[in-house]
Amino acid sequence: MSELKIHGVSAGYGRETVLDDVALTVAEGSTTAVLGGSGSGKTTLLRVVAGFLRPTTGTVTVDGRTVAGPGTWLPPERRGVGYVRQDGALFPHLSVAGNIAFGLPWPRQRHHDRVLELLDLVGLPAAVAERHPHQLSGGQQQRVALARALAPRPGLILLDEPFSSLDTALRTATREATARALRATGATVVLVTHDQGEALSFADEVAILKAGRFRQVASPRTVYREPVDAEVAEFLGDALLVAGSASDGRVACRLGTLPTAHGSDGDVDVMIRPEQLTLTRPGAGELDAVVRDVAYFGHDAVVELDVTGGESRDLLRSRVLGVDAPAPGELVGVSVVGPVRTFPRVLGTRDGRRSDSLGVG
Repeated sequence: MSELKIHGVSAGYGRETVLDDVALTVAEGSTTAVLGGSGSGKTTLLRVVAGFLRPTTGTVTVDGRTVAGPGTWLPPERRGVGYVRQDGALFPHLSVAGNIAFGLPWPRQRHHDRVLELLDLVGLPAAVAERHPHQLSGGQQQRVALARALAPRPGLILLDEPFSSLDTALRTATREATARALRATGATVVLVTHDQGEALSFADEVAILKAGRFRQVASPRTVYREPVDAEVAEFLGDALLVAGSASDGRVACRLGTLPTAHGSDGDVDVMIRPEQLTLTRPGAGELDAVVRDVAYFGHDAVVELDVTGGESRDLLRSRVLGVDAPAPGELVGVSVVGPVRTFPRVLGTRDGRRSDSLGVG
C-alpha cells in the first residue's frame, strides 16, 4: 500500500496548461475517483503520476518517495505504479498468461502459480490462461488488464476510465469484480471517470476536477448531499434549483418553507434532488402538480411534474419506486423531504435552473 501526495502540480502540452496548481492526497489503501468532463485534466493527472508526463511545477510523492519534482524524475518502471488504460492495451500476440506475466521478472515460465492466483483474484477461471485477447469478451479483457497491473504487487493502481467502453450490464459486473480484487490486495487506487454514478459507488473519496483545478474533494455522500456550489450540484446528478430567501435555518421558495442544511442566508438558489420530492394525493402536499411524463426503469421511475401557478411555471422531477409511479396526466400532491442545500444567488439562474454547468462534453 502507498500513500499518494500531489502538491502544487501544473502540467500541460506545449504552451497549453491542462493542470493548474492542483493538490490531492490519496490515503494509503483507499480509493479516490477523479471525476470531470472531457478536457478537465483527468487523464493528464494520471499521466503525471504514472511518469508518462513531466509536470512543469510541483511534486508527486508515492509511498513517501518523491517521484517527480524539482530536480527529481523517476521513469514509470521505477515508480511501483500499476496502470490500467481504457482499452486494456493487452498484447494481441501473447496469451492471457503471457500478458499477466509480462511485467514480472524473467524467466516467466516460473510464474504459473502467480498467474493462476491473479486470475482467481479478478474472477476469471484458470482455463482462460491459454486463450488470446481476441478470444475474450470486453469485460474479461479488462479483468486481464487489471491482473497484469497487479502482477508486480504495486502499491498504487491507476485506472483510466477502464469500464467506459463496456455495455451497461457488463460494466457493472466488471466494476464490481475490479473493486473486490482491489480491496483484496489493499492497494491505493485512483480512478478517473466521467460517470457520476461510477465515481460515487466505487470510491472512498470523490475529487471533482474542472478546467485543471479541483472544485471539491470529499466523500461520495458529502459531494452529493453538500456540494460546494450549484455547478457541482448539477454535475453530480439531477438538481432542481429554485429561487428562495433563507434565514434562521429555513428557506421560503416556490415549494414551501423548507429546513436548510449547511447553506447560505439571504437571496439563494435552493437545491432539491429528485428523491427529495415525494408524491401524495392532491391537496396533501406543499403544492399540486400534473404528471407530464414518466420514465420507468423497473426498480424506480423518474416522474416529470408540471406545476403552474400565477404567472410562473416550474417543471419538477421526482424519483419514486417503480411500483408507486403515477400515470401521465394524473394530478398529484408534491412534498419535499429532508433539509435542502442553499447557495448564494448568482447571475445565470433563470426559471429555477442554471444556464451554465460543468457539463460532460
